[in-house]
Amino acid sequence: MPHCELHYSDDLEIDAKSLLVEIERVVNEHDPSARECKGRAYPTGIYHRPHLKVTVSMLTRPYRNAAFTQALMADLEICIKAQIARSCYFSLLVEYSSDYYVTNDHVVEGDELIRYLGDSMTNSR
Repeated sequence: MPHCELHYSDDLEIDAKSLLVEIERVVNEHDPSARECKGRAYPTGIYHRPHLKVTVSMLTRPYRNAAFTQALMADLEICIKAQIARSCYFSLLVEYSSDYYVTNDHVVEGDELIRYLGDSMTNSR
């Protein structure tokens, strides 16, 4: 289950929710088994120069090799930059978790998680 974090200067006026959805779409185009990509955005009003740093963290898989990562990064860069309306410094990191990382679901009875199903979303119930 990938994670995505956006760190950016708030002068960029990024639609973070829309951008996170697009990043999830691109990740799933490259690897449909990735499914949900949890995302967070951290705009800051204290910064030096307009910038955006995007980090996508994924579990290690045999097929997520250098060629996979380079292709994913190229498409992510196009997707992300298409949503930025002004010039800025840009950084993108795709990283892979170590063997000592746990990711799973914590489900509370009566509560719902939204699940990724290709082009649509559904609740976990």
